[in-house]
Amino acid sequence: MAYEELDGKEREVVFEASEGDWDERIDKVIAAAFTDLSRSYLQKIIKEEQVFVHEKSVKANYRVKEGDVIRCRIPACVEPEIPAEDILLDIVYEDEEILVVNKPKDMVVHPAPGHYSGTLVNGLLHHCKGNLSGINGVFRPGIVHRIDKDTTGLLLVCKTETAHRFLAEQLKEHTVQRAYRAIVYGNFDAEEGSIDAPIGRDKKDRKKMAVCYQNGKPAVTHYRVLQQFDGYAHIECRLETGRTHQIRVHMTSIGHPLLGDEVYGKRQSKFKLEGQCLHAMTLGFVHPVTKEYMEFSAPLPDYFEHLLTIL
Repeated sequence: MAYEELDGKEREVVFEASEGDWDERIDKVIAAAFTDLSRSYLQKIIKEEQVFVHEKSVKANYRVKEGDVIRCRIPACVEPEIPAEDILLDIVYEDEEILVVNKPKDMVVHPAPGHYSGTLVNGLLHHCKGNLSGINGVFRPGIVHRIDKDTTGLLLVCKTETAHRFLAEQLKEHTVQRAYRAIVYGNFDAEEGSIDAPIGRDKKDRKKMAVCYQNGKPAVTHYRVLQQFDGYAHIECRLETGRTHQIRVHMTSIGHPLLGDEVYGKRQSKFKLEGQCLHAMTLGFVHPVTKEYMEFSAPLPDYFEHLLTIL
């Protein structure tokens, strides 16, 4: 995509439709291209005739064709005030600098345009009375790293900018210890292994990530088999890097997609699940002030334990 700032008031984005976009409605195509913007917000832009194909404005039901050049004019972002909400949070640890939170399933980490309430950040603003690091802007105060909506488990949150910078550097240097539990399809011959494969945006579907050897960023996942069942396995994954959807993409790439993952798995689960079976169980890091190593664990959520019992 090519971006151009227009008088500081709006931005213009131009990109050519890829093969995965052909014959798709244009509202779906631009929703995949702008993952930070809500579908309703993008529909509004289309209605206001700010989306063009070959310099002609189009409607939401326009079907994208091979060779189409899409141009979108995105109005300047007016930063809204994110409301503090009294949401029950599972706080595993808290001091004057940081919090460690155990995020439940189906909770989004931070607000996005068109979706400003009910997120972890809304609850944190209430709990911390607004005392959160502002390094990542109004949408992500205190947020150092993220996990998917349907992934459960531990997240590190910073109250001060000093703590935020210190811990962001640990993440950059890959010294934060992160261990996940997952249930995947298939059985393994070896008890453990490593996947070293770069990850980038899927060229055929911008909503997805993929193993990309040409333009991907380095990504390494180590896995260990904890228990095998008939056609499934319970595994632990340790991350060296923290790419978007890393475990989901890597495990799919070796033929072991996560149970419940409808985006990368493409298998119909016989269990009633809401998203992938993935839990951020262990989080370890050096404290920004005491400089002592700290490690926390969150027990497997009930749905995960129930699945293990069934299997």
